[in-house]
Amino acid sequence: MVQKASGLTLQQLRYFTAVATEGSISAAADLLYVAQPSMSSAMKELESRLGRTLLVRSAKGVTLTVEGAEFLGYARQVLEQVQLLEHRYLGRPPSRRLLGVSTQHYSFSVDAFVRMVQASGAEEYEFSLRETRTEEIIEDVRTLRSEIGILYRNDFNRKVIDKLLRESRLVFHPLFLADPHIFISRTNPLASRRRATLEDLEDLPRLTFDQGANNSFYFAEEILSTLSSKREIRVSDRATIFNLMIGLGGYTISTGIISDELDPSIVAIPLDIDERIEIGWIDHAAIPLTEQAQRYLEEVRSVVSEFDVHLLG
Repeated sequence: MVQKASGLTLQQLRYFTAVATEGSISAAADLLYVAQPSMSSAMKELESRLGRTLLVRSAKGVTLTVEGAEFLGYARQVLEQVQLLEHRYLGRPPSRRLLGVSTQHYSFSVDAFVRMVQASGAEEYEFSLRETRTEEIIEDVRTLRSEIGILYRNDFNRKVIDKLLRESRLVFHPLFLADPHIFISRTNPLASRRRATLEDLEDLPRLTFDQGANNSFYFAEEILSTLSSKREIRVSDRATIFNLMIGLGGYTISTGIISDELDPSIVAIPLDIDERIEIGWIDHAAIPLTEQAQRYLEEVRSVVSEFDVHLLG
């Protein structure tokens, strides 16, 4: 039986947070200017004190166990509060801001990220924003590469997405409901229409975001993914999809939320179908959000509130 010792130190929490973030004991040791054997010993001592296995070690590095992921959430909260105390009462510089977000390809996610960074006022920060595939968003949040993930679900994919989230101990929090729109170039003949129908789209190239090896209909970022299309092009990033809208007259289906500042050449036209898109964010069930993550979600709500959507939660 493992003998537990009383008490944890801030150094142990800082070491563990670095190891979890870097995914490597040696990388964390280099980051903190600590000898690798000392860092490895510190992790083993921490696990011994807790009587729990926090890390799974392999030749490729380390990954968090379920208990390790939960412990990391609380460790980050403690360190954040310590930094606030040191700033307020010891006159130390404000803490380095940290946040990772993984999202499907939405301009409102980027717009909110820009606003968050501008409003942070931090002299030092380390933020990451990953526009990526649906399955990778879930994996990023599960492994704490990102604190927040943003994705959509509807009646078609809900059971599959919810099952995968449960298995990963993640929770979906609804943000808003949106009526489906097509995104097209301002030069597209449909750009002058008040609404578009599925018949209007039959001869246009359909542009969708590639989901990699797991290109399942359930992981598609676009609704109506099972409908056949005579012309189909899969892409990996928003810049490419917008260029194809302009160059080939293609379209994609999304929320209707688009930033004129970020995407001035693209317009959103309502699609005449009886369906709605539910956008939400995901996080770990047992880990409270950091203040920086909460600020980002506030900016997301602020951005989308400027559009004709139904805010939830």
